[in-house]
Amino acid sequence: MAKSKPAGPKGQQPEALATFAASARNDGRKPKEIGLEATKATAPLKTSPAVKQDAATKVLREGVLGRKQGADAAIDKLPDRTRRR
Repeated sequence: MAKSKPAGPKGQQPEALATFAASARNDGRKPKEIGLEATKATAPLKTSPAVKQDAATKVLREGVLGRKQGADAAIDKLPDRTRRR
């Protein structure tokens, strides 16, 4: 039987994009509150693997084929902590 992972960000590293976004908002310096362990604000965003795979496939197909394959719309379906809404 598989072991279940503990809920929450404990033991996880901060998501790279969360760190970059926080640094950009802090005059290019990583804020002191962002350490080596993720917080609620920097924990990886939950996303369906199927949605991520669809977006990645479309991005790669556009790069290979050189024509639109719906990558922009697929990317917009992914959660994005860097966009302010």
